[in-house]
Amino acid sequence: MASSVKLHPRPLEKSTEPLDQFPSVIQTPAGLAILELQGTINLPETDESDSTAIPIGRLSFPDYHPDTQDSSGTAWMKRVHLFIGQNQRLTGEVKKLPKAIAILRKRHSRDDTPMKDGPLGTASEDLEVFEIVKYKLMFSHRPEPVGTS
Repeated sequence: MASSVKLHPRPLEKSTEPLDQFPSVIQTPAGLAILELQGTINLPETDESDSTAIPIGRLSFPDYHPDTQDSSGTAWMKRVHLFIGQNQRLTGEVKKLPKAIAILRKRHSRDDTPMKDGPLGTASEDLEVFEIVKYKLMFSHRPEPVGTS
């Protein structure tokens, strides 16, 4: 039995699903981004069955000033901070990806049953483009200690 996948560029209708069901994608002033780290984030011990999100840190774009900057400017991309807890700061930059990345999700049919197409009963799945990511946040240096004052 062969299977086929259809890819749709846009959702059929506005999703009524809560957005927290999908993995978070980082929003920057230029658009969506993925996070690239060189190293390991030590997370607290949790129950494996617990699927709640663990906040890792807070992003800051210190050179981004939308009131005084040209909207097409990219100078603010040279410096981004990720504050981890209250004592560490990573400094990195926003980089444009060589090729954009599409985030896909399964398109739900109204009756939510598997669809059949073709005389041989081949099952098909429909996917749709949920988001397009064009940037990455790159942190390639070790964390710096910061004060809590």
